[in-house]
Amino acid sequence: MARISARAMRGLALAQIRLVTPVRPGDADGLTAQVYRQMEREFGVLAPPVALHSPAPEVMTAAWLMLRETLIAPGLVDRAVREAVAAAVSAVNTCPYCVSVHSATLHGLVGGQDARTIAAGRVAEVAGTRLREAAVWATAAALRPRAGEGPHVPFTAQEAPEYAGVAVLFHYLNRMVNTFLEDAPMPASAPRAGLGMVQRVLSHVIRGAGRRIGEAGASLDLLPQAPVPADLAWARPNRTIEQAFARAADAVDRAAREVVAPSVMDLLDMELKDWDGLPRGLSRSWVESPLAALPPADRPAGRLALLVAFASHQIDATVVEAYRKDRPDDADLVALASWAALSAARRTGSWLPVGLDAKDGHGA
Repeated sequence: MARISARAMRGLALAQIRLVTPVRPGDADGLTAQVYRQMEREFGVLAPPVALHSPAPEVMTAAWLMLRETLIAPGLVDRAVREAVAAAVSAVNTCPYCVSVHSATLHGLVGGQDARTIAAGRVAEVAGTRLREAAVWATAAALRPRAGEGPHVPFTAQEAPEYAGVAVLFHYLNRMVNTFLEDAPMPASAPRAGLGMVQRVLSHVIRGAGRRIGEAGASLDLLPQAPVPADLAWARPNRTIEQAFARAADAVDRAAREVVAPSVMDLLDMELKDWDGLPRGLSRSWVESPLAALPPADRPAGRLALLVAFASHQIDATVVEAYRKDRPDDADLVALASWAALSAARRTGSWLPVGLDAKDGHGA
């Protein structure tokens, strides 16, 4: 396996981030430095999906808490199963970056064809029963169920927060990654012929870091304790995951209240109430109708928020530049995008099954 120095890995990670300038490790202090150290030790790399948040340290910490306590920390559910959920959700959300990273990690854990099959969105063809059931569930759970219906639940009540936590996390991260990262885990200028090698190296490094992962809950003290919102009911059987998401949601909401106009908050909340989980429109024309309800000064922020929530793959530099005319700071941009992404992710969590029968793992 090719060896890459920690310095080179950091440079590779930061070069993938666009539209904002991340904090370089040598310049990191306080909360940012703490997150960077824990992330590199336990995830193996300075993960760009987390580092892109670094202009807003508490928001970055929120992303790290959700990632660490669902996907990385030891739990009841095998890491490979959690990676299958991550890859399946990322395929649903058309997030090629996350599909690439997490299917490669899954392949490193279990080998065979299953990782590639999940990455291609053909989850019903996966050979491994547990992986197939997890990927099928994650794919179906991305859509709001009709009354009396819902996907088969392949987990027990105790396992539910790990499955659901990874799913909600990646509904969040996919939106942030589509907004701020390149399509592949490498700089835009790098030849795509090298993607296979990059995937293998990342998989090797991430799996190697598994030996250095601490106990579940080790990241919680990075953010203050917070009340648990009603839409996090799916996390109740696991106090650690419940608090990771509660503290993260509180941090993101506090940051958003500083930069997002109430009119934009109200608009996104209204649009999410009737949302069925599907992306909107083949072009950005769909966004203009709801924006008409906003004061003209709030429309650039409203446009960005709606696109992050419902069609993050449609965001380009022109949308961001329009927002920056009044709010040029990277921290403001990250806070707005994070709030919109987490609002949509929390909405998907609100329709996930709760009250599961711990014996057979089916919805009660």
